[in-house]
Amino acid sequence: MRIDLHTHSTASDGTDTPAELVRAAAAAGLDVVALTDHDTTRGHAEAIAALDGLPRELTLVTGAELSCRVDGVSMHMLAYLFDPEEPELLRERELVRDDRVPRAKAVIAKLNGLGVPVTWEQVSRIAGNGSVGRPHIASALVELGVVPTVSDAFTEDWLADGGRAYVEKHETDPFEAIRLVKAAGGVTVFAHPAAVKRGRTVPEAVIAKLAAAGLDGLETDHMDHDAETRDRLRGLAGDLGLLVTGSSDYHGSRKTCLLGEYTTDPEVYGEITRRATGAFPVPGAGGLGAA
Repeated sequence: MRIDLHTHSTASDGTDTPAELVRAAAAAGLDVVALTDHDTTRGHAEAIAALDGLPRELTLVTGAELSCRVDGVSMHMLAYLFDPEEPELLRERELVRDDRVPRAKAVIAKLNGLGVPVTWEQVSRIAGNGSVGRPHIASALVELGVVPTVSDAFTEDWLADGGRAYVEKHETDPFEAIRLVKAAGGVTVFAHPAAVKRGRTVPEAVIAKLAAAGLDGLETDHMDHDAETRDRLRGLAGDLGLLVTGSSDYHGSRKTCLLGEYTTDPEVYGEITRRATGAFPVPGAGGLGAA
């Protein structure tokens, strides 16, 4: 059983539509895929509708990747199987999303000040209907020939936390995020907690406090973690009683990671579904559209 619990669509900063992502997940041989766009559940309905047209069975886990900040350090919290209409969590997600456009325009202004001729029209075109974010601006820098890849834009020279063109946005306190997700019946996993290439990371002492506050797991097997880091995180998770997950963090053609590049153990997936009360995985019938 192959399970990928972290992917993105055009509802945020991926390049596949939700339906395309679901079809790609089936083609990649996945049995379970989670759609976890940044601070939005807008792609869920389209992804669910696409399940019945697949040539093989695929189960969809609904979720989101929440933008958080603690002690000045940005972090991402994967939230699974929560009630998307729960008022408090919905209100907080909207606050984060509403701040994305003014933040993007402020980043563009900084880039212009650095001599980069990026425009809001260019970034808006790249974002399409998705929630605009730094990856869209990074794609614009690639189009302009400023950097060779999206990843190369996330350095101190450009868009990384504290970089020359970095601008803060509204981000949720992770302790509050855990409370909100749990109140909505969901499960929380700290995404790529040791991705040092992205900037400062959250200290292990803070992760321990998050675990005490109800954090469910750590995303350990991820492209931004080397083997030594994965082993360290696995040990930390064991010490703190946290679940260990693995995921691709797939963004379509925007990043080099592939669907199913890293996966989650079926027993861990089963525990996530047992803990969730806000929503349930959506199974696809498989084969109905394959004639």
